[in-house]
Amino acid sequence: MRLPEMFPRSRRPLRAALALLLLLFLAAGCGYGSRAPGAVAPAVGTGPPLSADEVSVGYFANVTHATALAGVQKGFFTRELGGTRLRTQVFNGGPSALEALNAGAVDIAWMGPSPAVNGYLRSEGRGLRIVSGAASGGVALVVDGDAKVRGTDVRGLRIATPEAGNTQDVALLHWIREQGWEVDPRTGRGDVTVVRQSSKEIPTSFRRGTIDGAWVPEPVAAQLVAAGGRVLLDESDLWDDGAFVTALVVVSPSFLADHPDVVEAVLRGSVRAGAWLKSDPAQGKAAVNDAIATVTGRPLEPGVLDAAWRHVSLTDDPLAATLAEEADRADRLGLLDGSREALDGIVDLRLLNRVLAQRGEPAVDDAGLGVAATPTT
Repeated sequence: MRLPEMFPRSRRPLRAALALLLLLFLAAGCGYGSRAPGAVAPAVGTGPPLSADEVSVGYFANVTHATALAGVQKGFFTRELGGTRLRTQVFNGGPSALEALNAGAVDIAWMGPSPAVNGYLRSEGRGLRIVSGAASGGVALVVDGDAKVRGTDVRGLRIATPEAGNTQDVALLHWIREQGWEVDPRTGRGDVTVVRQSSKEIPTSFRRGTIDGAWVPEPVAAQLVAAGGRVLLDESDLWDDGAFVTALVVVSPSFLADHPDVVEAVLRGSVRAGAWLKSDPAQGKAAVNDAIATVTGRPLEPGVLDAAWRHVSLTDDPLAATLAEEADRADRLGLLDGSREALDGIVDLRLLNRVLAQRGEPAVDDAGLGVAATPTT
């Protein structure tokens, strides 16, 4: 039995046209400004193709996306995909990755929880499914070393986040509210000035002094520390057991319905990449940095990479309970694009748990956010 088809076949010509248009924009360098300077050439392994001739995978040049970076760089994906061609697309932010997923320009993508949640709600459940976790932790509030801060009191400072309503933006606004301070979630104005900038711009703004700090994921947090900042707060300290989801693997429901074997192959590659990265951190860091250099034009500085690596935990578990909590926080802040109750069904861990079972590893839990447990084949 196949997974339920989420998109009628009558809509597929439109999706194909949108995908082609999006790819043309990206290739021309205009589009959404989301593509990194470099790109990885399409790759194909040996053997016959699976049910699809090719699969397109999107990810960021971030340490939190290490399983995708290593999966491509070290051939974990191509070995599992056999003759199915692997195409890759590198993005700088969740919204652009989500747009590409919706247009059919990518089939599977690594992204943060907030873009995934809002993308699911905006599409009324038709846009994506979360099929695996990728990373936990690796987020910190870093301030200028010269900033006059008592304890963690950042009132009066300009604190950047990567984007309005993104995962780190919601975390900062929630923390500010818990301190009893006032900030307008939409404008960012209040006791603390929340400045929304892309992750690429934040280190430059920090060095120029146009912001006083930032609530950011790795490796940006480590870059700010290297530029004279100090970690004021590690977000892991705010969560039970220090674990909270920062990166997920999502898939187009139509691709999942039509090609579950391809999705499972990518998940096998991701799980094996994660196990290898954890078993050999030295080679793993080198491979990830080589991948970052391939797609951005330059590697991370060794000290930055080492600091980022220490703070990120790679995990196949999507930590769905923390995903639900992050969605609740966004809802309370008025930043959720829909009803919190409509999140039921966003998670589908059937293929991941099958991969884990084949490796003799325990299943992971969907925290009540999963689809009905029906067979996938």
